[in-house]
Amino acid sequence: MGYSADEMTAHGFRATARTILHERLGFSPDVIEAQLAHSVRDNLGRAYNRTEFVEQRRKMLQAWANYLDKLRLDVNATPRGESARSKRARRSDSAEQPLRH
Repeated sequence: MGYSADEMTAHGFRATARTILHERLGFSPDVIEAQLAHSVRDNLGRAYNRTEFVEQRRKMLQAWANYLDKLRLDVNATPRGESARSKRARRSDSAEQPLRH
């Protein structure tokens, strides 16, 4: 993917995905952990949890793909550390200048 081991690790990608899936996309930690091949934490949960959340996982993975596509395609996304106000100012400045070919 173009990242060195000093920049990103597989566990870092996993942690990022888990956080975004739960906090931004609203998926249950149980469904996320099932997809990430982690077992249910408690014995009672393991005994009674016979489902693999197949339908929820399918929906979650489609939502994840849509989220990544949106990030990839959103040319107006705010760069990290840039406020919405400075983004609007940058956009209005560029609208006033002629296009260069």
